[in-house]
Amino acid sequence: MNKKWAAKRLTINLTSSEAEKLEKYCSKTSRPATDVIRELIRSLTTKDEE
Repeated sequence: MNKKWAAKRLTINLTSSEAEKLEKYCSKTSRPATDVIRELIRSLTTKDEE
């Protein structure tokens, strides 16, 4: 495992519809859920960045 990604592990609970939406998106884009979730987190802005 690449150590730069081993810094923090996160478990999330999704509704059935959320999980299905994520799975469909990942299938459509041929990307793993981890990459999609990381990208979404990186796109978030914080008060410091505004």
